[in-house]
Amino acid sequence: MNILIVYSHPNEKSYTFQILKQLKSLILKQNWNLEISDLYAMNFQSDMSAIEYEREGFAKRELPISEDVLTEHEKIENANCIIFLYPVWWSDCPAKLKGWFDRVYSVGYAYGQTDEYKKMKTIPHGIVICTAGHPNEFLKEIGIAQSMQNIMLDDRLGKRFENKEMLILGGTLELEKVMENHMQEIENVVERIKKNF
Repeated sequence: MNILIVYSHPNEKSYTFQILKQLKSLILKQNWNLEISDLYAMNFQSDMSAIEYEREGFAKRELPISEDVLTEHEKIENANCIIFLYPVWWSDCPAKLKGWFDRVYSVGYAYGQTDEYKKMKTIPHGIVICTAGHPNEFLKEIGIAQSMQNIMLDDRLGKRFENKEMLILGGTLELEKVMENHMQEIENVVERIKKNF
């Protein structure tokens, strides 16, 4: 089993980093292969260059794909399961992760395929895990939870993944009240991955 975690948070003192450590520990106990794209640690370039925009915006597939993007393509192709882990900032993921989708989901690979280009494989399992200050009930009440699910599961993961799920770890402003439940939910995610393979 090959797991790729695409992780987006700038600070190792964060609760999101604690979730990453818990996930790593549980995954490694299964003797699965784990690779992590830590977007901040990698200093991943989230902004699309003018040339990249020309390639994407005008579907000029003859223009080259950047080496850092090709590296991410290799990680995707090796993965049986991709976990996206990030904090909710202003109702969405951090700009680094949004930029990962903008650049890594390149034309001819993740969409707009033709026979001459390698198409992104369909990943068996995609999991979105995000930490949020507000409780899940509030995020559902104001419609943000559903909006985030639509964007991440229906658009960004879309048909590129066979099985998709999103776990919102809300209520982190009162961390002591929710931490135990969150850690159990992370264990449950790993159990579901095991059952699917």
